[in-house]
Amino acid sequence: MTDRRAFRKSWGAELGAGGTRFRLWAPGQRRLLLRFDGRDHAMDRDADGWFEVTLPGIGAGARYAFVLEDGRVVPDPAARAQEGDVHGASVVTDPKAFSWSPWQGRPWHEAVILELHIGTFTPEGTFRAAIERLPHLAETGITAIEIMPVAQFAGNRGWGYDGVLPYAPHPAYGTPDDLKALVDACHGHGLMVLLDVVYNHFGPEGSYLSAYAPDFFDADRQTPWGNAIAYGRDPVRRFFIENALYWMEEFHVDGLRLDAVDHVRDASDPELLVSIAQQVRARFPDAHLTTEDNRNITSLHTRDDQGRPRLYSAEWNDDFHNVAHVIATGETEGYYADFAEDRWGKFARALAQGFVWQGEAMPVSGNAHGEPSTHLPPLAFVDFLQNHDQTGNRALGERLLALSSRDKVRALMTIHLLSPHVPLMFMGEEWGETRPFAFFTDFHGDLAQAVRDGRRREFAGFGAFQDSAARQTIPDPNDPATFAASRIDWDRAASAEGRDWLAFTRGLLALRRTWVTPHLAGAGGHAGQVLLARDGLIAVDWQLDGARLSLRANLSDRAADLPPAAGTCFAGRPGVLAPDAVALWSERAS
Repeated sequence: MTDRRAFRKSWGAELGAGGTRFRLWAPGQRRLLLRFDGRDHAMDRDADGWFEVTLPGIGAGARYAFVLEDGRVVPDPAARAQEGDVHGASVVTDPKAFSWSPWQGRPWHEAVILELHIGTFTPEGTFRAAIERLPHLAETGITAIEIMPVAQFAGNRGWGYDGVLPYAPHPAYGTPDDLKALVDACHGHGLMVLLDVVYNHFGPEGSYLSAYAPDFFDADRQTPWGNAIAYGRDPVRRFFIENALYWMEEFHVDGLRLDAVDHVRDASDPELLVSIAQQVRARFPDAHLTTEDNRNITSLHTRDDQGRPRLYSAEWNDDFHNVAHVIATGETEGYYADFAEDRWGKFARALAQGFVWQGEAMPVSGNAHGEPSTHLPPLAFVDFLQNHDQTGNRALGERLLALSSRDKVRALMTIHLLSPHVPLMFMGEEWGETRPFAFFTDFHGDLAQAVRDGRRREFAGFGAFQDSAARQTIPDPNDPATFAASRIDWDRAASAEGRDWLAFTRGLLALRRTWVTPHLAGAGGHAGQVLLARDGLIAVDWQLDGARLSLRANLSDRAADLPPAAGTCFAGRPGVLAPDAVALWSERAS
């Protein structure tokens, strides 16, 4: 198979028959030079601030950079690869050099997602090393991996959400072709690939856009990361829309997860988030697009008359996690305070309807939050008990097993993996990983100190860290040991306890394939119904496509009888439920 595709970007270097075209939007500059092979070449400027030059005889591997009027030499913000770090020269690459294998994709209703961070997923921390672990994922019952952002960021270590070169795979993980090899290998194992992308900000080191394109930003609006991005300007819109298309086209990923879209605020019609989805779906109708959005809105996830997503396939459902975490751990500090009261009712509502907060006033802020979500199908929600945020944004990065009992976690995993929502696990969760996943960076000097101090100040309001000495125990994000300690432990997977957890997870996913997945594709809105939610007892039914799914869970500390359910009990045991016991039934339509 030689399916060799290239996406021609508006920005940056593009190989062509007549040479390589170099293009940069730099409205803040009157003059711009392209530096190649020790020589500077003048670039032509148009009235909109686009600079362009085409040089013959330049092929893949050529190093280049742009020279500003003040003499600064800057990389291409749309480079496909860098020679070294984010401050150095960019590299011309040939997108068509990689030869792909056939892949027909998988439907969304089959999604069982494992989120992973390339740098800590294996001891080597590379795209190529991850390939060796794919058989394990496929055998477990995982059908999709979701890769935390790989866009190049400053330094070698980081979560990826501080990327500054959104088109360039991070070189510490490997080359662009190495990433393509990983995607191709995933497809060979029947695994979809979802890529996390960040369109709400750039990292604090290595972005030079403001030096030559100040109009890229909106100085009148601030975000947690500085000036907001001016999404209404055409070159800016192209930069992000084309980035989404680029990953889909050149890297054959099956979908994208857009990070923190509540900060992608755009008054255009259509707004940027709508335009991205429309243009991706126009070219890739079966793309799986998901969002992270703490607003609990539903307009981005509506379905058409055939039940297909109009824009985005699903939303990361923080509400499910937050109330499940309160149940598992008893923690009610920070944002968990909004989920402490009537936790059983909130948990059942999340299972039956998606969001917990659907327009009601939240206890802590007193502000109305969210929109009704009952009309959305179960597949519009990606649920999780752990992920990079909810683990790594803890002061010590503890996994759930360090905070709760084994039986409680297993009960919640059963609910999680057998509900009709899309389940997501965090790497290692399938074998009961106990190593922490901490926040780590690779900054230096004043920036490193600011990140270290800011991290420790962030937790000063929590009871366990009010004492300054206690805050000193919070790992330093810039210490290489913090990164090393966050690598998952593949040896645990082979231990007796790890094998036991893995067998438990595999068993649940096998039940999901048989009893749940076949009834999800045609499941519509208003599917869930809460029958009981009090004192640790949960009873929820869903009317799916051709079957009724019934969940009965006893999360209390005493045996209990729950409302009866019809059909075949395929998980757990019917009758009185012991503490932390869960049972599910399926009643298929005649």
